[in-house]
Amino acid sequence: MLMISPRMATGMQEKQYSPSLLSFFIYNPKFGPREGEEEKKILFYHPSEVEKNEKIRNVGLCEAIVQFTRTFCPSKPAKSLHTQKNRQFFFEPEENFWIVMVVRNPMVEKANKEGRPAATEYQEEELLDNVYGAVLQQCYSMYKLFNGTFGRAMEAGAVELLTQKLEKFFYRYLQTLHLQSCDLLDVFGGISFFPLDKMTYLKIQSFVNRVEESLSLIKYTTFLYNDQLIWSSLEQDDMRILYKYLTTSLFPRHSEPELAGRDSPLRPEVAGNLLHYGRFLTGPTNLKDPDAKFRFPRIFVNSSDGYEELHLIVYKAMSAAVCFMISASEELGREFCEQLDGLVGPQLTLLASDICEQYNINRRISGPEKEPQFKFIYFNHMNLAEKSTIHMRKTASVSLTSVHPDLMKILGDIHADFVRVDEDEEIIVKAMTDYWVVGKKSDQRELYVILNQKNANLIEVNEEVKRLCATQFNNIFFLD
Repeated sequence: MLMISPRMATGMQEKQYSPSLLSFFIYNPKFGPREGEEEKKILFYHPSEVEKNEKIRNVGLCEAIVQFTRTFCPSKPAKSLHTQKNRQFFFEPEENFWIVMVVRNPMVEKANKEGRPAATEYQEEELLDNVYGAVLQQCYSMYKLFNGTFGRAMEAGAVELLTQKLEKFFYRYLQTLHLQSCDLLDVFGGISFFPLDKMTYLKIQSFVNRVEESLSLIKYTTFLYNDQLIWSSLEQDDMRILYKYLTTSLFPRHSEPELAGRDSPLRPEVAGNLLHYGRFLTGPTNLKDPDAKFRFPRIFVNSSDGYEELHLIVYKAMSAAVCFMISASEELGREFCEQLDGLVGPQLTLLASDICEQYNINRRISGPEKEPQFKFIYFNHMNLAEKSTIHMRKTASVSLTSVHPDLMKILGDIHADFVRVDEDEEIIVKAMTDYWVVGKKSDQRELYVILNQKNANLIEVNEEVKRLCATQFNNIFFLD
């Protein structure tokens, strides 16, 4: 399918405003069914300083929209509402618990002549439902990772406990939402895997087995290098949200300058004198401190009985990080932490050095990286693997992409088309600025390519994408 994109025209003197969060609230219509009790429905509302009657009015409006749309399709409730100034997103993660996010549309202020006030123009079609719907679902997944389900809080301490937990979590979490940085990667919620040779992978596997055998309390282990995943014993859905927390929140907070010379392999005698660079990212900051606190964050993961509560221990040496998860019923104190530090620290330090050395050898063999003619995003729905050469940096607060935002929107539009059909498909779009955008969906995999070829035609673009698949994805089958 070929489409011509009319977007990406240049503007006059104008001031642009990014999308921003207007309100975020959670309600349950069963909690205040009678007149005069409407406030009881509201479990959390941001911003909290909004007047009570306005909160009730906004929640009542959303409730009415959801009920009204159910008459047309009872099995698929409303997901979003488009208005001139904002976009509302609805999500029911648990029965009768609704989360609503209201985002102000991006807007442009155009300067007027003769001193008249500037004209404001809302860009109603700029926000993509699939992107911001995914962001809303991530909000719930992140809450559930650290607090369990809403139903669990209700069982433990009724509405009062649930409202306390929601207030405590979302007050901080919403400050980390940067809606102007959201794009297709938020829809995928994928995991970036670190490429390794077999021998180094086996060393990591052996290291994990040794540690789990020596410290039998450990239930799950996850190993990352350079913020990329190498090994995990967690279920995919749990790993997906834990990976997001680690790479967008925990690791950036502890990204102090790494040790000088970390790129040079350590000498063999390091293991002999037990010198190591390991440290806890969660729990005690300094084991030698007599007043050290041995409290670890708790997370909830899926299990055969519904969910499991675990201590999350994150330990790092140079660029390697390991997460150990231990049942929350176990008491963890100084003795356990010293044992873990003594066992894991030296081994992880050497392992990090080995991985780094292998990575540098591979880079030398492959030669200097050239700026390619094309940029791509790849995602595999089966193992959640994602790879992007479009994103130079992607964190919670910033999404540095090497392409124009309008091209990112085209990628989102193509993905939305892919979701509507089950069959494999290919879409090619010609943008107004000499860019070609290609989307391929094949056997649970999606590939998006952006080419900057001014005078190329459809056949040449198709050949170029085939060449990319042959060089970058030679072991992956894409249907033609």
